[in-house]
Amino acid sequence: MRVLMPVPDRDFDVTEVAVPWRMLTGAGHQVVFATEHAGTRPAADPRLLTGVLFGQLGAEREPKAFYEQLGRSEEFSATVAWADLDVTGFDGLILPGGHAPGMRQYLGSAGLQQQVARFWALDRPVGAICHGVLVLARAREDGSDRSVLADRRTTCLPKYMERTAYLTTAWRLGRYYRTYPAYVEDEVRAALADPGGQFERGPKSLTTRGTATDDTPAFVVEDGNYLSARWPGDAYLFARRFIKLLDPPPP
Repeated sequence: MRVLMPVPDRDFDVTEVAVPWRMLTGAGHQVVFATEHAGTRPAADPRLLTGVLFGQLGAEREPKAFYEQLGRSEEFSATVAWADLDVTGFDGLILPGGHAPGMRQYLGSAGLQQQVARFWALDRPVGAICHGVLVLARAREDGSDRSVLADRRTTCLPKYMERTAYLTTAWRLGRYYRTYPAYVEDEVRAALADPGGQFERGPKSLTTRGTATDDTPAFVVEDGNYLSARWPGDAYLFARRFIKLLDPPPP
């Protein structure tokens, strides 16, 4: 099956792109990357490869290895343009996250939001993780002002995680961890018809991440064909559950 993964030109999260890519391709699926302009070779947030602060807070070793493999893949250089997408040609959509300034190109694109809304209307699997949920929160149902997420259960980057990362690093990195003045959780909640009943923050965690062999610390929310996750620590579970949405067991 073909899975579409839009990304900005730079600054996306290493883990949230590389882990789903590696697990999807390992399961026999094709991942197609889309950037604002066709043929752009995108790049992850470099701080996540070297360490955000004093060599810490970056991606783990295995996701970084996956990203190196991704960089050598043909699909990473043969990106298609958001405006040229025929969304009906894809079986699934994944919206990864990231928080560095380059993400605004992707998170704020009205054209991409329109394409995402078109895909959403096809009722096929959609997965979003961390800031990627903002793309759905900002995408509107056809002919209305309602977010496509209005009636769905979801999670996203929790406010306490975003605030803690910002307060821990602001003295050195300024607003690196604050992509927008509003917290991600606040904007996502505002897009929901019943925020109290639909938004799920998950268990509180700041450092413990899920891995290829241990999903215990990870958390995702599945609502029909829609899957959401909070942060890179959920990426392995997120990818596994998305693959199940693509390949549901026989009745």
